[in-house]
Amino acid sequence: MASPGKKAFPLRIDPALWEELQRLAARDLRSVNAEIEFLLRESLARRGVKVRDAKAGDNGGQDET
Repeated sequence: MASPGKKAFPLRIDPALWEELQRLAARDLRSVNAEIEFLLRESLARRGVKVRDAKAGDNGGQDET
């Protein structure tokens, strides 16, 4: 079950990549889902993209129009 305010979607992933994600997540005491989110945010930050945190009261990164 998805956390409130979070978007759920299916993800097809290579089994070898999944195993590495599980290893990293266990090392960092995170779920695989949290590890993937962490890695995505880290990657975006390296590209200079700032992602607002949903906990800060925004609308999940979606602009109202």
